[in-house]
Amino acid sequence: MAQGTVQVTHTGTSRWRRRTGEYASLAAALEAAAEGDVLTIAPGTYRENLVVQRSVTLRGPEGLPGSVRIAPVDGVPLTVRASAVVQDLHVEGQDAAAPAVLVEEGTPELLDLRIVTRSAAGVEVRGRARPTVRRCTVDNPAGIGIAVADGGGGVFEDCEVVAAGQAGVAVTGGAHPRLERCRVHHTSGSGLSATGDNSALEAVGCEIYEVRGNGVQITARASAHLTDCEVHRTTADGVTLDTDAVLTLADCRIHDIPENAVDLRSRSVLTLTRTTVRQFGRNGLSVWDPGTRVDANQCEIFDSTGDYPAVWVSDGATAVLDACRVHDVPDALFVLDRGSRADVVDSDLSQVRNTAVSVSDGATAQLDDCRIKDAATGAWFRDHGSGGTLNNCTVEGVQTGVIVTKGADPTVERCTVDSPAEAGFYVSAGGRGTFLSCRVTDSGGYGFHVIDGCRTTLRRCRTERCARGGYEFADAAPGSGPVVEDCASDESVGVRPAARETVLQSSGLPSAPLLGALPGQRPTVPEERPATAPEVQPEEPARDSKDVMGELDALVGLESVKREVRALTDMIEVGRRRQRAGLKAASVKRHLVFTGSPGTGKTTVARLYGEILAALGVLEKGHLVEVSRVDLVGEHIGSTAIRTQEAFQRAHGGVLFIDEAYALSPEDAGRDFGKEAIDTLVKLMEDHRDSVVVIVAGYTAEMERFLSVNPGVASRFSRTITFGDYGPRELLRIVEQQAEEHEYRLAPGTTEALMKHFTEYPKGPAFGNGRTARQTFEAMVERHAGRVAQVADPSTDDLTLLYPEDLPALP
Repeated sequence: MAQGTVQVTHTGTSRWRRRTGEYASLAAALEAAAEGDVLTIAPGTYRENLVVQRSVTLRGPEGLPGSVRIAPVDGVPLTVRASAVVQDLHVEGQDAAAPAVLVEEGTPELLDLRIVTRSAAGVEVRGRARPTVRRCTVDNPAGIGIAVADGGGGVFEDCEVVAAGQAGVAVTGGAHPRLERCRVHHTSGSGLSATGDNSALEAVGCEIYEVRGNGVQITARASAHLTDCEVHRTTADGVTLDTDAVLTLADCRIHDIPENAVDLRSRSVLTLTRTTVRQFGRNGLSVWDPGTRVDANQCEIFDSTGDYPAVWVSDGATAVLDACRVHDVPDALFVLDRGSRADVVDSDLSQVRNTAVSVSDGATAQLDDCRIKDAATGAWFRDHGSGGTLNNCTVEGVQTGVIVTKGADPTVERCTVDSPAEAGFYVSAGGRGTFLSCRVTDSGGYGFHVIDGCRTTLRRCRTERCARGGYEFADAAPGSGPVVEDCASDESVGVRPAARETVLQSSGLPSAPLLGALPGQRPTVPEERPATAPEVQPEEPARDSKDVMGELDALVGLESVKREVRALTDMIEVGRRRQRAGLKAASVKRHLVFTGSPGTGKTTVARLYGEILAALGVLEKGHLVEVSRVDLVGEHIGSTAIRTQEAFQRAHGGVLFIDEAYALSPEDAGRDFGKEAIDTLVKLMEDHRDSVVVIVAGYTAEMERFLSVNPGVASRFSRTITFGDYGPRELLRIVEQQAEEHEYRLAPGTTEALMKHFTEYPKGPAFGNGRTARQTFEAMVERHAGRVAQVADPSTDDLTLLYPEDLPALP
């Protein structure tokens, strides 16, 4: 084929059509080509503006990538208005007012294009066009790398924006592209940008870096969903949301950011799941303005390079952290301004140079089951109107555990402060606070230090081995000062003297003058612990079904559950044997419904059920993937189906366990996307019935409503298994198992005392589950430790026997 010519090959069957020919120009070849023809372009430079309006294939010669240059002096070098295939071309544009490649119609495929240009955009997709773009590179230092506008869409796979004078990828006007395994770098604007009503961007496995601006920017009611993406080395924020933007980040990594790693404002909503944020110069997570909200689950924020709080919540915003870790930062969580709120559950705040939790200017923070370790101050409620709740939290290795000042009024319940250098709890300057069943051990100062006549309430609190004393109430005028009820202290001074129990029952006790000032913050950064490589756990050999059934049978109680599971697995096993014998086997639906209260063993049984099915050869792996509404339901149309499909993919070969499944169908659903999750589940359960077992779980009444929402839901499940509450005898058996596992023994009379304790336990919604028994055992171990620590030379019996007096008081 001659240099600079185009060969057209006709693929149709009509003998009246020219089958092949060579043309001196691309325009002539395109004019002559019919639908389905293949245009092979000879090496050379073509100064033409191509317009592809038929479904043809336009490609360069095989084995000579980059040998065909489309380089007109102005205008759009390549316009595609049909479902064509364009492959192996080098496109050059010079017109600052036009894109280098424009896709306006159809579902074309653009493959292995290299676009080097100084245009308005490297690639622009508009209107009804839905291209598939694979392995293309865009180098456009004058404009946007890839622009998708005016309702356009399409999929970009393994593409790279190597330079852009503006945004790397810009989505506007209700467009909605999807990026897979793309790289965007060296841009002078945002790496990824989406703005405007109904604009939506999805990115999977992408990397955004070396950006002179924000890494990801979602604004003006646009939305985005990023999965397994990495954002790093920007000059501004890593991720920013503004004005009703919605973003979901799942399994993403954000690092090496000089400003805020994630910043959201003006009613934006962000959901983070299993995402890490590190090496940021300002806030790791910055949340502003009323209606703005972030929900973070299983995330890690750490290794700050600046002097700002890791999480900043202000101006009426809301932040929820569930099962998160924040560590190696100057301050962990700051909540400011009336209406601002932070809810932190089952999270770790550690290696904090200053204050782990600071609440001020009328804000609220609630921490449940959290652990604060190695900080100057554990929590500081600073001023009037600031408050919240610390519930069942532990604070360890701090200067001061909790500070309450200037009219702040939090509630602190069942919290433990261990080994504070100065004080466990410190209240001054008109601070209030209610402390219920709290404990301070091994304080270098006082356990509870209340001064200035602060009207603090202490009930059922305890201090042990506090160097300067358990309680210090200074400068209280008659009738003022703290309210103290049923509190106890060993009143130790110095290093572990003989125990001397003191019980305080008072209302406003004056005491000695103040001996210490407000605890200061530690001036130096704590020494970092040496990093250790994670221990590689050897893979355990798969167990046979008898071993797994044996573990199921060993569980306390659940007799009806065991019968149901055994009957079901027996049906499956016999069915397999009948098939091997050439007989028909009854069809057994393996999906299950678990109903009952939390803590009654549903998750444990689901895990064992998966192992049994794997041992029987029904499932490939038998692993358990546990999800809830937050893992399945997105914030915008289409994202819910994607989340649900991702959960199914993770559960492939095993069990998908949906806890509190009824939350997918709230009674006042309105436009709730939970129904989309249910509809997607129904279809996936049918399409993957041989590779995934689904178990839905929740309260009995709510699960009945859930099963009635979708006609196809109930028919997908073979049976409902009800998990009854544990009775006193079963709760006793759980405590006995816990004691045996941790090498404790029940002394004579303790068994009877436990039975009486569980019989008289208030029958609230939490009673009757395994958590009640485990918490009782843990409380006994704590009380045992407080008793035995005072024994100079304890015997083995002293160290192992639990007595009736170790039982906690009934709630």
